[in-house]
Amino acid sequence: MNELTKKNITVVILTKNEANHLRRALDSIQAISDEVFVIDSYSTDDTVKIAEDFGAVVLQNKFINQAKQFQWAMDHANITSQWVLRLDADEIIEPDLQDEILRRVPALAQDVVGVNFKRKHIFMGRWVRHGGRYPLVMTRLFRRGHGHVEDRWMDEHLVVSGGRTVLLEGGFADHNLNDLSYFTDKHNKYATREAVQVLGDRLGLLGTQSGVTRQNSSFQASAKRVIKERVYNRIPFTISALAYFLYRYIIQFGFLDGRSGLVYHFLQGYWYRFLVGAKLMELERAVAHLDDRNEILQELSRLTGLDLGTDFESSECSPSSRSEERDAREATLSSQATL
Repeated sequence: MNELTKKNITVVILTKNEANHLRRALDSIQAISDEVFVIDSYSTDDTVKIAEDFGAVVLQNKFINQAKQFQWAMDHANITSQWVLRLDADEIIEPDLQDEILRRVPALAQDVVGVNFKRKHIFMGRWVRHGGRYPLVMTRLFRRGHGHVEDRWMDEHLVVSGGRTVLLEGGFADHNLNDLSYFTDKHNKYATREAVQVLGDRLGLLGTQSGVTRQNSSFQASAKRVIKERVYNRIPFTISALAYFLYRYIIQFGFLDGRSGLVYHFLQGYWYRFLVGAKLMELERAVAHLDDRNEILQELSRLTGLDLGTDFESSECSPSSRSEERDAREATLSSQATL
C-alpha cells in the first residue's frame, strides 16, 4: 500500500457465530484499517465466509475466554501496523469517529500509546443514555507492543504501558441485534464467569491481578474497578444488587430511558448483579469442604464448565504453607456466609 494512503491500523475481531453482526462491523472499519484479523472460535454459521469475502485474515482457535483469545491473536497474527484496534463483532465505529481516527491518530505524539473511545449502548433499538451507561470510556486502540488485555475471566480491560492515553469524542456503538433470550442467556454465562472471578480473587486461585489504573486505561474504568472490588463486592448481594439498581435508575436518571430502558436497567443492573451474587454463594458452598487449590479448581471447572486449569499450585509448596493457605480460605469462606 502507498505510504500516503496507509492508515497504520490493524483491527482484531473475536468471533463465534457472528454472521448477524460481522459485515456491519467490517464495513465500519474499512476506511480506517490496513488489515483485519478475525479470530474465530469455529463458527458454524457464515461468519468465516463473510470475513474472507471482506478480505480479512481468518485464524481459528478454541475459545477459553476473551482475554486468552485476544492474547492468542497478538501471539499468532502477523500484525504489521503501528496501531491495533480491538473491536467486538457487534460494535460499530461510526462515521464521525472514523474521521476523527484518520485525522488525529497519525498526528499523535510518540508518548501516546493508547486511545480511549466513548461507547454507547443500543438496547432494543434505543440508545441507553442514562443510568451511568453513557459514556462508557474504554481503551480500544493501542500502539503495537504497548497493550494487552488483563488475564481475567470477566470484566477484562485493555491496558497500555510505556506512555499515556488520549480520548476521542466520536461515536462508538455496542448494538447487538439479537433478542432478549440471547441477552439473558449471555448474561447468565457472564454471571458464571464473574462469580468464578470474584471467588478466585478471594481465595487466590487464579493468579489474576487488577491491572487497570488511571494511567494505563481510562479513569472511569479504574474507578469502577476500585469501587467494585473494595466496596460493592464486600456488601451482601441481597442488598448491593437492589441498591445498585435504584442508584442507576433513580439517582442516575435511568428512568429517562423509557420502557425499554427499564427493561435494560432492571435486567443488567439488578437481575444480573443479583445472579452473580447468587452464583458466587452457590460456588462458595460447593467448595467450602475443600482445602487443596487444585481440587477447588477442578470442582469449579466441573460445576461451571470453564477450563480453569490446575497448574497454579506450586510443587514446592510446603505442608505448613498449604495449611496456612487452607486456614485462610476457610476464614474467607466463613466470612462470606452471610445468608
